[in-house]
Amino acid sequence: QVQLVESGGGLAQPGGSLRLSCAASGFHLGGYAIGWFRQAPGKEREGVSCIMTSDGTTLFAHSVKGRFTISVDDAKNTVYLQMNSLKPEDTAVYYCARVGSVCRGAYGSYDYRGQGTQVTVSS
Repeated sequence: QVQLVESGGGLAQPGGSLRLSCAASGFHLGGYAIGWFRQAPGKEREGVSCIMTSDGTTLFAHSVKGRFTISVDDAKNTVYLQMNSLKPEDTAVYYCARVGSVCRGAYGSYDYRGQGTQVTVSS
Protein backbone atom coordinates (compact mmCIF):
# COMPACT_ATOMS: atom_id res chain seq x y z
CA GLN A 1 0.00 0.00 0.00
CA VAL A 2 1.50 3.28 -1.12
CA GLN A 3 1.62 5.91 1.58
CA LEU A 4 3.23 9.29 2.12
CA VAL A 5 3.33 10.64 5.66
CA GLU A 6 4.43 14.18 6.44
CA SER A 7 5.82 15.28 9.78
CA GLY A 8 7.88 18.07 11.26
CA GLY A 9 5.40 20.90 11.14
CA GLY A 10 4.76 23.18 14.05
CA LEU A 11 5.14 26.71 15.29
CA ALA A 12 8.19 28.74 14.34
CA GLN A 13 9.14 32.36 14.82
CA PRO A 14 9.84 34.60 11.85
CA GLY A 15 13.40 33.97 10.77
CA GLY A 16 13.34 30.50 12.26
CA SER A 17 13.63 27.08 10.67
CA LEU A 18 11.70 23.86 10.38
CA ARG A 19 12.43 20.62 8.60
CA LEU A 20 9.54 18.71 7.12
CA SER A 21 9.76 15.01 6.39
CA CYS A 22 7.85 12.98 3.83
CA ALA A 23 8.21 9.30 4.65
CA ALA A 24 7.28 6.95 1.82
CA SER A 25 6.11 3.39 2.22
CA GLY A 26 4.81 0.76 -0.17
CA PHE A 27 7.22 1.85 -2.88
CA HIS A 28 10.81 3.01 -3.26
CA LEU A 29 11.41 6.67 -3.96
CA GLY A 30 14.08 5.94 -6.54
CA GLY A 31 12.96 7.05 -9.97
CA TYR A 32 9.99 9.09 -8.77
CA ALA A 33 9.59 12.81 -8.37
CA ILE A 34 8.26 14.11 -5.05
CA GLY A 35 6.69 17.50 -4.76
CA TRP A 36 5.83 19.70 -1.81
CA PHE A 37 2.72 21.84 -1.96
CA ARG A 38 1.12 24.17 0.56
CA GLN A 39 -2.26 25.68 1.13
CA ALA A 40 -3.08 28.57 3.42
CA PRO A 41 -6.63 29.34 4.57
CA GLY A 42 -8.55 31.14 1.87
CA LYS A 43 -5.75 30.73 -0.66
CA GLU A 44 -5.15 28.40 -3.56
CA ARG A 45 -2.79 25.49 -3.21
CA GLU A 46 0.67 26.29 -4.55
CA GLY A 47 3.69 24.24 -5.47
CA VAL A 48 6.66 24.88 -3.22
CA SER A 49 9.39 22.53 -4.33
CA CYS A 50 10.03 19.29 -6.14
CA ILE A 51 12.86 16.79 -6.47
CA MET A 52 13.43 14.30 -9.25
CA THR A 53 15.17 11.42 -7.50
CA SER A 54 16.50 9.97 -10.75
CA ASP A 55 19.06 12.73 -11.19
CA GLY A 56 18.65 14.97 -8.14
CA THR A 57 17.14 17.88 -10.03
CA THR A 58 15.38 20.27 -7.67
CA LEU A 59 12.85 22.99 -8.34
CA PHE A 60 11.60 25.80 -6.13
CA ALA A 61 8.86 28.36 -6.23
CA HIS A 62 10.13 31.90 -6.52
CA SER A 63 8.69 32.71 -3.11
CA VAL A 64 10.92 30.18 -1.33
CA LYS A 65 14.01 30.10 -3.52
CA GLY A 66 17.14 30.67 -1.46
CA ARG A 67 15.35 29.86 1.78
CA PHE A 68 14.14 26.28 1.29
CA THR A 69 16.07 23.20 0.24
CA ILE A 70 14.82 19.74 -0.67
CA SER A 71 16.68 16.48 -0.34
CA VAL A 72 16.14 12.72 -0.33
CA ASP A 73 17.51 10.02 1.96
CA ASP A 74 17.38 6.78 0.01
CA ALA A 75 18.13 4.63 3.06
CA LYS A 76 15.19 6.10 4.97
CA ASN A 77 12.99 6.40 1.87
CA THR A 78 12.23 9.93 2.97
CA VAL A 79 12.21 13.36 1.34
CA TYR A 80 13.01 16.41 3.44
CA LEU A 81 12.05 20.04 3.02
CA GLN A 82 14.38 22.28 5.00
CA MET A 83 12.77 25.65 5.55
CA ASN A 84 14.95 28.51 6.74
CA SER A 85 14.33 32.23 7.21
CA LEU A 86 10.66 31.51 7.67
CA LYS A 87 8.13 34.28 7.10
CA PRO A 88 4.54 34.61 8.33
CA GLU A 89 3.41 34.13 4.74
CA ASP A 90 4.89 30.61 4.83
CA THR A 91 2.08 29.64 7.20
CA ALA A 92 0.09 26.85 5.56
CA VAL A 93 -0.62 23.14 5.53
CA TYR A 94 2.22 21.46 3.67
CA TYR A 95 1.66 18.32 1.62
CA CYS A 96 4.02 15.99 -0.18
CA ALA A 97 2.92 14.08 -3.24
CA ARG A 98 4.26 11.58 -5.74
CA VAL A 99 4.30 11.91 -9.49
CA GLY A 100 6.13 9.95 -12.20
CA SER A 101 9.78 10.63 -12.83
CA VAL A 102 9.42 14.30 -13.75
CA CYS A 103 8.13 17.12 -11.58
CA ARG A 104 4.79 18.54 -12.65
CA GLY A 105 3.19 21.81 -11.75
CA ALA A 106 -0.37 20.57 -11.50
CA TYR A 107 -1.32 19.00 -8.16
CA GLY A 108 -3.76 16.76 -10.00
CA SER A 109 -0.86 15.10 -11.80
CA TYR A 110 0.35 13.57 -8.54
CA ASP A 111 -1.10 10.15 -7.83
CA TYR A 112 -0.46 9.81 -4.10
CA ARG A 113 -0.50 12.56 -1.49
CA GLY A 114 0.02 12.76 2.22
CA GLN A 115 -2.38 14.10 4.80
CA GLY A 116 -0.45 17.29 5.37
CA THR A 117 1.38 18.94 8.25
CA GLN A 118 0.63 22.40 9.64
CA VAL A 119 3.33 25.05 9.61
CA THR A 120 2.65 28.26 11.50
CA VAL A 121 5.09 31.14 11.48
CA SER A 122 4.29 33.72 14.10
CA SER A 123 5.91 35.72 16.85
